[in-house]
Amino acid sequence: MTEFRPPAAGLARFRLRVLVAAAFVLSCFGLLALRFYVLQVQRHDYFLTRAEDNRIALLPVVPHRGAIVDRNGVVLARNYATYTLEITPSEVHDLDLTLDELAALVPIEARDRRRFRKLLEESRNFESVPLRSRLSDEEVARVVAQRYRLPGVDVKARLLRDYPQGSTAAHVLGYIGRVNPRDIERIEERGETANYRGTQHIGKAGLEQSYEAELHGTTGVEQVEVNAGGRAVRALSRTPAIAGNDLELTLDVELQRVAENAFGERRGALVAIEPATGGILALASMPSFDPNLFVDGISTQDWKALNDSPDHPLLHRAIYSAYPPGSTFKPFMALAGLESGKRTAKQAIHDAGYFNFGGHRFMDDKVGGHGMVDLHKSIVESCNTYYYQLANDLGIDGIAAFLAPFGFGARTGIDLPGEAAGVLPSPQWKRERFRKAEQQRWYAGETISVGIGQGYNAYTPLQLANALAALVNDGKLFRPHVVRHVVDPRSGARRVIEPAPLRQIPLRQAHLKSVLDAMVDVNRSGTGRRAFQGAPYTVGGKTGTAQVFSLRGQRYVEGRVRERLRDHSWFVAYAPAENPRIALAVLVENGGFGAQSAAPIARQVLDYYLLERRAAAPAKEDMESGEAVEDEAATVPAPPAAAPPDVSRSVP
Repeated sequence: MTEFRPPAAGLARFRLRVLVAAAFVLSCFGLLALRFYVLQVQRHDYFLTRAEDNRIALLPVVPHRGAIVDRNGVVLARNYATYTLEITPSEVHDLDLTLDELAALVPIEARDRRRFRKLLEESRNFESVPLRSRLSDEEVARVVAQRYRLPGVDVKARLLRDYPQGSTAAHVLGYIGRVNPRDIERIEERGETANYRGTQHIGKAGLEQSYEAELHGTTGVEQVEVNAGGRAVRALSRTPAIAGNDLELTLDVELQRVAENAFGERRGALVAIEPATGGILALASMPSFDPNLFVDGISTQDWKALNDSPDHPLLHRAIYSAYPPGSTFKPFMALAGLESGKRTAKQAIHDAGYFNFGGHRFMDDKVGGHGMVDLHKSIVESCNTYYYQLANDLGIDGIAAFLAPFGFGARTGIDLPGEAAGVLPSPQWKRERFRKAEQQRWYAGETISVGIGQGYNAYTPLQLANALAALVNDGKLFRPHVVRHVVDPRSGARRVIEPAPLRQIPLRQAHLKSVLDAMVDVNRSGTGRRAFQGAPYTVGGKTGTAQVFSLRGQRYVEGRVRERLRDHSWFVAYAPAENPRIALAVLVENGGFGAQSAAPIARQVLDYYLLERRAAAPAKEDMESGEAVEDEAATVPAPPAAAPPDVSRSVP
């Protein structure tokens, strides 16, 4: 049976369906319109930036590193432009194949590949790694012409560091090296990540490290339009980098060169200071090295040669290595005796050639002794017995208390990294230094050895030179510094490194005069007279011979001792004696008597500085003759367990 619906009811149902469909369609269009509004209006700036980032690249503009010059304007470190061949590992499919193809275009040596592999391990995957630097124009043209088939390969213009003086003052200048992960961590800790974008080198040693913040500069930004392949099409805007500041040093590079040449093949250190300012005039550590080796990444062979050398050329002996000062310690001991009231300038003792203490003999440097010895003679002839007795009278606490203000046993604060503190021995130091109770105890016999600059005494050449500078500067102690001015290369403004004194050591002028007069006579009639014979200026000084190991009662004969076990040679000096302009300390490792090795080096340096000429080295026969080379020897017992052992050692 067929059902018939009224026409009006069907039409109503149809209209309802149309309305529902229309509402659904309108809702969809509304949602779409709302989404368009969010994208085009509310998030317009965000998506515009994203679009621009696909078209515009922000490239860091690496600043020029500041130059370093000496006190006379001689360039010690500078930059030069060069082309480098670089590879970005993340863009290379077959690295070995790419290296082989590049080798067909430009010469690539085996050491270039080794250095590249080493730098590759230290770098991040998206960074370019240099393969070769200093490309010629022809080599650049060959690589650029084939770059379309070598993805990840590029030729970039770079500024490389150059040290035109070579190995001269290398330990002072230091060197730069490629930024490694540890450097990145330190940069991030300092919050300087943005400023080091694009920077591939950073100071690793010396002034390059300690003045990194001044030398680096401020990184700029360049906006460039890039194509789909990531190549720059045109520059849109540029915020220029700000070049790093230049450093003007207190160092005199010609004086430095004279000092280094005076050592010849010998190992050692020399520190020369302006007493009135604390400015370093020369800071030599021998042997030296060429900092240019590190700029591109040092080769394995060069690193092995430097690192494995028994002479340790990378060691900054002047500020890091601590040595017993030997008899250069005696002027300070003499002053301690005067200031404490334990001695007067005229008070004399009888030296029979030894000092008895607890049933043990501490031998003098001269067989039979020096006879009657007052303070003046004790310095001029370097009488050990005088200082054995003085040390016993002062006591170790008295010695340490008097010498500490001169900077012994503490870092000077020089503006170079890696300074050692040295050792000013005292009972407290020994308790902190050793773990076992029997080792922590201070024995009275150890004080006797300290009195002649031996025992646990250990100071850097810098500490000794700075203490001498304070001595000749009426007790005014400065912080030694190498940088005199920080110079803004844009404005030329010069920021002075203020030579503010650290402290004023209270000393009586009469006591100072007694000690300094004796030091002048050291070079007139004493142990240093041959080295300064005929000098047209008055110089005060003190020779020193520091024992390397204990002979335990045996007589020291230089020719029978292996070269690296021979005594160290010391000499400290200041000139002109009437108004000191320079104070210095010279150490020659295993050089023997102070008058034999160290004093002639001091003479050459003082002659050049005061007379502007090189000094002829004293005749070898003069230095080796027994006459007038008489010097003190270190008569030091090994640290005793219960009582000081016998010591029998003298110098012919």
